[in-house]
Amino acid sequence: MASNAACIFCRIIKREIPAKVLFETEHSLAFLDIGPLSEGHTVVIPKYHAQFLHELPDSEMVDLLPTAKKVAQAIGCKDYNILQNNGRIAHQAVDHVHFHVIPKPSEDEGLTMDWKTKETNNEKLEALRKTYLKL
Repeated sequence: MASNAACIFCRIIKREIPAKVLFETEHSLAFLDIGPLSEGHTVVIPKYHAQFLHELPDSEMVDLLPTAKKVAQAIGCKDYNILQNNGRIAHQAVDHVHFHVIPKPSEDEGLTMDWKTKETNNEKLEALRKTYLKL
C-alpha cells in the first residue's frame, strides 16, 4: 500500500486524523465529508496513494465504484452525483484520488453545475475517435 506522509487522506487511512468512517474494505475507505454539499455527502478513497486516477494501479481500483454504490444505498438517496476530479483546474483540492457521493435532495442542495456544451459534428467526433483508438 503506497502512502504519502503529508497527505491528509493517507493520514485518515492510518487513523492519524479522525474521520466518520461509513465503510471500509481492503482497498478502500468511505467517510463523511467535513464540508458537505448536502446531508450524507461521502468521500470514497483508495488506500493506495495516487494523485490522479490514471496513476492508480488497476489492482487498487477493484472496489471504488462498488463502495460508492454501497454508500449511496446506505444513505438512501434516490438522486445523487458521483464526482471525481483530477488536477487543480478540474477542482481537485486533495492530491489523492477520491470520489464524492453527493446526495441531491433538491434543486438547491447537493452538487450544482453549469454544463456548457460545445458544438461538434460527426466528422470531428470520428477524427477524435480515430485519435483515441489506442485504448
